[in-house]
Order: sequence, then C-alpha cells, then structure tokens
Amino acid sequence: MTASESPAPAGRVRVMLVDDQVLLRTGFRMVLAAQPDMEVVAEAGDGVEALQVLRSTAVDVILMDVRMPKLDGVETTRRICAEPDPPKVLILTTFDLDEYAFSGLKAGASGFLLKDVPPGELLAAIRSVHNGDAVVAPSTTRRLLDRFAPMLPSANTEPQHKELGRLTDREREVMMLVAQGLSNGEIAARLVLSEATVKTHVGRILTKLGLRDRVQVVVLAYETGLVRAGGHG
Repeated sequence: MTASESPAPAGRVRVMLVDDQVLLRTGFRMVLAAQPDMEVVAEAGDGVEALQVLRSTAVDVILMDVRMPKLDGVETTRRICAEPDPPKVLILTTFDLDEYAFSGLKAGASGFLLKDVPPGELLAAIRSVHNGDAVVAPSTTRRLLDRFAPMLPSANTEPQHKELGRLTDREREVMMLVAQGLSNGEIAARLVLSEATVKTHVGRILTKLGLRDRVQVVVLAYETGLVRAGGHG
C-alpha cells in the first residue's frame, strides 16, 4: 500500500494553495505531502479561480498570495472570510512589512508568512491557525502596526468600541497582551495564571467582542486605541 493509498489520519488538515507562481505551489505541496496530518486538496493561480474551487472543495487552511492577477489576495481573503464558517487564511508575503499584510489581517487572515519561510515554520503555522491561533510573531506585529500607525486613530483618542465596556479588568489586561503578540503561555507567565485560564479569558473576549480570532483582537486593540502603536510592548 502506497502512502497515497493509506487511510487518512483523523484530523488531517486540508490545505489549499493560492499563488500564481507554479514553482512556489509545487514546493509547498512537496513539503505538505510529507506530513501525515496534512494534504493539499486544491490549488488556484488567482483569486477568481480560488473562489470557484472553494464552492466545491472543503478546505481548512488556505495559503494565500497577495499579488495575483484578476483578484488579489486581500480581496479574495475578504470574500472568503465573509462566508459562514470560512477556512483559515494565511497570507504569503515577499517582504516582512509588505504593505498588503495589514490589509490582509483586516480582511480576515489569521496571520502572514514570508514566502521563503523555513519548512518547519510553515508546518507549525498551518497547524497553529488550524487550531485557532494567530500566526504573527510579536516583533513583526509591533513593527507592522508601528509602520501603519498613521492609518490608525490618534493616540489622543479614547478607546471606542461599544463592547469594550463589557470586558472585565482581567479580560482587558489579557486583550492588551494578546495585542502585543504574546502567546497564551507567555500571558499565563506574565499574569501568573494557568494557561487554561488564559485560554478561557481569550475565548470570552472573542465572544463578547464578536471577533473570530486573535488577529482580529490585535487589529481592534490598535484601531480603538486600547493599545497604541509604538506604546505598549
């Protein structure tokens, strides 16, 4: 029995590759094919094709290029994430501070990766977003948001979001640390809490604010002024 004929392991992550560079898709496909818990179920060379394929293919995680013909990755991500129960999207960028990265996160992406990401980091990122975590390194988050600070509210403005008032003091504290890019484990160590307790707090924050994942927490925290670019962290 060949590997392709062997039974698929439970919980296998179904991945879609969306990029107009065939060689890049081939490289990613080879890396993913070697993993027992992943499989590439679809590919597309542009956003229009990706949307068409998704109508008939179940996908868990999408690796999405931003610069593509017909429909770019940001708008494609926005349309995908507007659908009920959408797959997770990881934006692929050429540069660490690609101007599309922040737009991709706002559009609903769960994080972004450099196209030359080492295989181990690529696989870890796919598994992380599949499990509901964000993939934006703390240092990159801060530099990204510092760069795009002019697009965000003035530091003199008070936090504005009608649901922020529903958060407890502890939840606001956790939210601010999430916004700085800290993992649940790092937040637990900082606040002297168990990781399970932090995960519970994060879940309540997402529910109260109507947010999908940690990346949306980061964006909202900066947009509302709860955390200032260049300030905390």
